[in-house]
Amino acid sequence: MSERRECKAIGCCRMMMRYRTTRADDASIRQRMKAIAHERRRFGYRRLHVLLKREGYLINHKRLFRLYREEKLTVRRRGGRKRAIGTRAPMLVPITPNDRWSLDFVSDQLTCGRRFRILTVIDDCTRECLALVADTSLSGIRVARNWTG
Repeated sequence: MSERRECKAIGCCRMMMRYRTTRADDASIRQRMKAIAHERRRFGYRRLHVLLKREGYLINHKRLFRLYREEKLTVRRRGGRKRAIGTRAPMLVPITPNDRWSLDFVSDQLTCGRRFRILTVIDDCTRECLALVADTSLSGIRVARNWTG
């Protein structure tokens, strides 16, 4: 069967049958990429791309990423937050007034757009509000002054 008929039967272009790739071999880039990645373990593919460009290799960042994945050079993720071992002691319930106080900041906005904050101090036993301090700016010194009385 002729090439023309074969291409018509499978539904493709004749030029596709004759196409030969002109892409350069990736062996030298792979080798250099592995060497840099071994030296600098925390470097990802983006940094490797910059270093390879400085050394004179012309490579697309998407192609480099494909090679990077094929070589399994992905950077290990750092460990997460360490969890506390064991169980926490239960929080004690206050029995007498002034045993424990809680404080919090509440923020809001005026109609003109200005923000203000309110410092609230509450007795945990009686649920009584001991202090309300409202201002546009509450510094740490001012909070400490109101806290001590």
